[in-house]
Amino acid sequence: MRRVLLPLALALLLGGCNLAADVAGAFAGGGAALASGNPAVGFGIGIGVRAATSAGIRWVVRSRHTAEQDEIAAVIGSLAPGESRAWEIRHSIPIGNERGEVRLVRILDNALAPCREALFSVEEGDKPDSTRQWFLTTACWQESRWKWAAAEPATARWGSLQ
Repeated sequence: MRRVLLPLALALLLGGCNLAADVAGAFAGGGAALASGNPAVGFGIGIGVRAATSAGIRWVVRSRHTAEQDEIAAVIGSLAPGESRAWEIRHSIPIGNERGEVRLVRILDNALAPCREALFSVEEGDKPDSTRQWFLTTACWQESRWKWAAAEPATARWGSLQ
């Protein structure tokens, strides 16, 4: 049994989250096929487990990205034009904790909602400041707080307009 589990565990570690759904589906499908004696049942269960695992992983990734984007948007909302401030996100599971700097470029007044355009940086690991990557984004006021207004996961905000 160890001869089978060890290579699969190593493949999962090397493949990361992308491989987790495939491995879960393969194990569930194989186990169901062995238990039932029917490969079609095993195939169906394996596909179902793979789909559910993949959807769960996507949900976790989206919720983590939303938390990061909400943190950056909150900092954008607190700045005056030309001002800069640090941002940082600490997840409950300490993987992917990131930090950087936000600089408010301009305030965009429009009829739909007040928005702000800002540059933000993301520091990767313990690299020096000179290796920061800078990005441009927009945050808009939504109900009672500033929200990320560019692409996903803002789709819920803009619905089919995006």
